[in-house]
Amino acid sequence: MKMDGYLIEFEDIAWESPAPGVRYKAYIRGDHKVRLVEFSEGFSEEDWCTKGHIGYVLEGRFSIDFNGKEIPFKAGDGIFIPEGEKSKHKTKSIKGEKALLILFENV
Repeated sequence: MKMDGYLIEFEDIAWESPAPGVRYKAYIRGDHKVRLVEFSEGFSEEDWCTKGHIGYVLEGRFSIDFNGKEIPFKAGDGIFIPEGEKSKHKTKSIKGEKALLILFENV
């Protein structure tokens, strides 16, 4: 994997799949993380996430449940989720859809 400090070559990073229906490629430098994330049919988070996320939807559609209020996201949408219990959330895939997004997070 060649990294010159400025260019992230996602094609050289292996996919990781922590659960069915989701996979990602992560680049970590210092206390910053950039993830290329793909959600596919069948993905639904079981536990609430309280981490903060900033990102952009590159392709497809998915939804996020914010403590009972479901919000759909589609290609071209930005994502800004503050860290903390007030913004707890669960991501869900949409039947027949695949979504690709980029997320910027703190480690």
